[in-house]
Amino acid sequence: MNRLFTKSLCTSSAAGANLKPPPPDPAAVSKLILSSPTTTTLQSPLSPNTPWTPHLVNSILKRLWNHGPKALHFFHLLDRRHRNYIHSPSSFNLAIDIAARLHLHTTVWSLIRRMRSLRIGPSPKTFAIVAERFASSGKPDKAVNLFLNMHEHGCSQDLASFNTILDVLCKSKRVEKAYELFKDLRGRFSADVVTYNVIVNGWCLIKRTPKALEVLKEMVERGISPNLTTYNTMLKGFFRSGQVRQGWEFFLEMKKRNCGIDVVTYTTVVHGLGVSGEVKRAKKVFDEMIREGVLPSVATHNALIQVLCKKDTVENAVLVFEEMLRKGYEPNVTTYNVLIRGLFHAGEFTRGEEMMRRMEEEGGCEASFQTYNMMIRYYSECGEVEKALGLFERMGSEGCLPNLDTYNILISGMFVRKRSEDMVVAGNQGFSKEILRSQSKSGSRLTKKFRL
Repeated sequence: MNRLFTKSLCTSSAAGANLKPPPPDPAAVSKLILSSPTTTTLQSPLSPNTPWTPHLVNSILKRLWNHGPKALHFFHLLDRRHRNYIHSPSSFNLAIDIAARLHLHTTVWSLIRRMRSLRIGPSPKTFAIVAERFASSGKPDKAVNLFLNMHEHGCSQDLASFNTILDVLCKSKRVEKAYELFKDLRGRFSADVVTYNVIVNGWCLIKRTPKALEVLKEMVERGISPNLTTYNTMLKGFFRSGQVRQGWEFFLEMKKRNCGIDVVTYTTVVHGLGVSGEVKRAKKVFDEMIREGVLPSVATHNALIQVLCKKDTVENAVLVFEEMLRKGYEPNVTTYNVLIRGLFHAGEFTRGEEMMRRMEEEGGCEASFQTYNMMIRYYSECGEVEKALGLFERMGSEGCLPNLDTYNILISGMFVRKRSEDMVVAGNQGFSKEILRSQSKSGSRLTKKFRL
């Protein structure tokens, strides 16, 4: 590991003292950090010649997202040892998010104090990150208290931060808590259309559309005009709740009132009708939007492709994909993942792998850990453990680091064969044998005791 910041990342003396070293490769640095057996071996001095940048540091932290302790150790090491480099606010926010996700609250506050000492924060975004982690871990009261005490840490509350805390609570399904805070403080912060949209979306997220309509009515009564985002949110809420008839009627009313329906409106209807099984109507709306002069986006195509994969045939989904390419659209990772999933679900494994190749070579998209996990899962479930392991090894070599789901999927698949030598890839031999002994007693699924 001593070579991490000497040979790999530093300028060779033979290249000349005046030449700047090339920027380190994030994937290579991440792999070297992960290959270190202990964090203590990462403590080799950082070369002052290494051209660290916020973009490079952020890239490494994101690649180490599922390996939080090592990500934080790298961050702290760079902060302490590299005197010529100061972490950016965005890097601090990433490190704080990682620490908060691991429930390392002492580390979170230590990082916030460090930001203050460097006079680069914390910002409202910093507090939103911590509040989101509190809310998602079942501590909405702590999230609210954090917002109310922001000013004690050098960051005053305003309408934008009020809207943000409401959004954090709503997206964490703590809508009742958000609504209480909204009612208590809407006067103090002069709630605007964004505030009301957040609350409408919250009720829609938990499928309580009547409450969302009440907020919409109250909004109008208080003299705040709903905008297209309000209506699109309500429309999506109906379809999410399985209220297809109400959603369709709301869509027709939007058209009747000339609400200026856009690509988001049509995409919502295409997806909503499709997942409810009304594929023909979904395709009809897709064709209609083109006639109306509203060009489908990549997201619209993704919605239709997903609908066809789930409710029609993968062949028709592929036809839409090929037509999408002919019209000059550039598919994204979601497009390819939806198609690969559809092909694998239909048993077309070879075509699924070919689509992955096209994704990387023709589409210019890197396979994500979702891509790999999905394919590994399908191979494992049908007993093709060698192919699953092949993808696992390829995953690491191409810089897409496995996460805990990857290991769980692999170990579950390996149980079927009861071959402990398979499991050396995912853990040590003794642990593998103990898991297999446990499996013989409890069945074919992982017990809670051994879940990674």
